[in-house]
Amino acid sequence: MSGDCLFCRIAEKKIPAKIAYEDERALAFEDVSPQAPVHFLVIPRAHIATLNDLGEKDEGLAGHLLAIAARLARERGVAENGYRVVINVNRNALQSVFHLHIHVIGGRRFGWPPG
Repeated sequence: MSGDCLFCRIAEKKIPAKIAYEDERALAFEDVSPQAPVHFLVIPRAHIATLNDLGEKDEGLAGHLLAIAARLARERGVAENGYRVVINVNRNALQSVFHLHIHVIGGRRFGWPPG
């Protein structure tokens, strides 16, 4: 864990968040600035700065994070009509917190292309 990382501090329960799911490897919580009726983040508890920093040893963790995203999307009732999964990587993609996180956004119709 990184002491100055916002998401590490949320995972350590040093900063409050509306937790949607947690286990020993991951945490999901509501986005503080939702872009749709359903908008939550899924993060690893381990500090991994970006998707670029995932290694071969992290493949199981990556699959676990996506499985949590899908499970919560089903539980929130957005899986059937559709939802978006977004991972912003680095500054040009507007990653603002450098702790790997998956946005799961649903409950409205989206346009294409994004951005």
